[in-house]
Amino acid sequence: MPDSFPISVEIPVLWGDLDSFGHVNNARYFTWLEAARMAYFARVGLETSGADITVGPILATTTCNFLAPVHHPDTVTVQTRVPRVGNTSFQMDYRVSTPEHAVAEATAIIVVVDYRSSSKIRVPDPVRAAIRALEGR
Repeated sequence: MPDSFPISVEIPVLWGDLDSFGHVNNARYFTWLEAARMAYFARVGLETSGADITVGPILATTTCNFLAPVHHPDTVTVQTRVPRVGNTSFQMDYRVSTPEHAVAEATAIIVVVDYRSSSKIRVPDPVRAAIRALEGR
């Protein structure tokens, strides 16, 4: 993955994140990805909560390649970017690392949906423009 990730979130590893093998449980990584994703959405004006929200993002698919275990105590940095915007969806790439090394790489596809009709819609132009500006292209 190229090194350009405009959003970066630091997350402390909690004792409760560990599984019986003494390292962070794989499910926790997806919570970390979610934190970075929400930070990205906030930066590009993609609303994710509120009673009056009628258009917003839905996570369609996500994958994670685990590169190394993470232990307590530690801190992870989760970085994210959007390398591709399609008609009704966009791709997000993530890199998760500790101060020592990369521990995971992940990808997600986000679909923009009209919540009233439960149908996909075109990624709104203001969101497209905000992504281009944030990504520097």
